[in-house]
Amino acid sequence: MTCSHCVSSVTEELTALDGVENVTVDLNAGGTSRVTIHSAGPIDSDAVKAAVEEAGYTLAGSPASRHNIPH
Repeated sequence: MTCSHCVSSVTEELTALDGVENVTVDLNAGGTSRVTIHSAGPIDSDAVKAAVEEAGYTLAGSPASRHNIPH
């Protein structure tokens, strides 16, 4: 992701997923940006991957960094 339009595209796709309450994107233009999904319960990782790909991007990082961490 390189700009606010990129952030908006990813946020829009992820916010449309069932159970997603909020999406936060830490933009690192030209590098790996961090996306945090806030939800009341678990979110299907395949649905997250599909939403990110629909926005035109791919997931990066280790599988552990993509797990739902309870708050």
